[in-house]
Amino acid sequence: MKVNCFKCQFFKVTWDPQNPRSCTAYGFKTKQMPSVVVKQSSGMDCLKFVPKAESGRM
Repeated sequence: MKVNCFKCQFFKVTWDPQNPRSCTAYGFKTKQMPSVVVKQSSGMDCLKFVPKAESGRM
């Protein structure tokens, strides 16, 4: 399963121009999508993906 970090509650955008993306579940910042870094580092898909709650906004 390909993980979409934008739909995960642990994905955050940072103010750091060198590392604009963050995964609070794993506790790191990166230039790439966090799920790509996890896959490259461990050889496994992200196991901490949790879908964001529906906000009900239109």
